[in-house]
Amino acid sequence: MFAIGDRIVYPMHGAGVIEAVEEKKILGETREYYILRVAFGDMKVMIPCESSDVIGVREVIDADETSHIMDVLANDSTEMSDNWNRRYRENMAKLKTGETFHVAEVVRNLMRIDRVKKLSTGEKKMLSNAKQILISELILAVNVEASELETKIEKMVCGI
Repeated sequence: MFAIGDRIVYPMHGAGVIEAVEEKKILGETREYYILRVAFGDMKVMIPCESSDVIGVREVIDADETSHIMDVLANDSTEMSDNWNRRYRENMAKLKTGETFHVAEVVRNLMRIDRVKKLSTGEKKMLSNAKQILISELILAVNVEASELETKIEKMVCGI
């Protein structure tokens, strides 16, 4: 179980700090929830404490692991389908794992595709969401401003 002040990642939403643990009655059931303030963007999320393991809630990566994330961003793109619908499903599956390396792969691959040909509306939204998830975790891992991380990601992915 996590505690107030812990830095955690909630798959598909990003990383943040637990501000409180509260009992809430929802749909007639009283349960405990983590109240998570996401690090990037202005969002609070309620996560049921009892099912946090099942949904993939985990601790934020440490600063040492961020160099591996930067390597993923700079590496060659993984082979992906030319069909945007199939590519979307594959990338969504990666994002749902909540693993930072998978999220970085999605960011890298979609950013590179977008430079060559325009992404579909769904993929643009996915790229934006994946960047937000990645940046929120990196903010907490290395304590750097979001704008600085966005610039660094752009440099790593595009070789600028």
